[in-house]
Amino acid sequence: MRARRKQPDVPAPDSPWSEIVPGLWMGGHEYAGRSGEREFAVVRDEFDLVLTLLRLPGHGPDEGVEHHVWPIPDGPLDGTQLAGVMRLARAAGEARDAGRSVLVRCYHGYNRSGLVIAHALISAGRTADEAIRLIRSRRSPWALHNELFVEYLQTGLATARLLEELAE
Repeated sequence: MRARRKQPDVPAPDSPWSEIVPGLWMGGHEYAGRSGEREFAVVRDEFDLVLTLLRLPGHGPDEGVEHHVWPIPDGPLDGTQLAGVMRLARAAGEARDAGRSVLVRCYHGYNRSGLVIAHALISAGRTADEAIRLIRSRRSPWALHNELFVEYLQTGLATARLLEELAE
């Protein structure tokens, strides 16, 4: 797996979060508001479960909302980090299957959250390419622009995890 190449300036998404499939939402901490100015995305009680890959103070969710935090970089991940991504994806899928609404979020809601959502979709039977296309069509063409994360998904996270652990 190669390291992530430097990306051009990436525009903020048009909305704080987007529904990828019924009950499974992808979002971030910042978005471009109607005026075009960047606004903070603050989660209150809109979701039953919030999975956070980058935690910023003051962005919620409210007390009583189930919230799991697993901070990871938007770059190469080690075996432990990949295992955490797989756990979050499983939690997202199980909650959605139980009829709960789930938000997976990172900074803009493009890469880290896309990795978790895509793995959940793959675990539910989609191919990596189908999952990536669906996420880009529902969230933004910028979703999963981190080529390394796309490689992880196409390789399979379990395989990528083993390869990363062997390299350590």
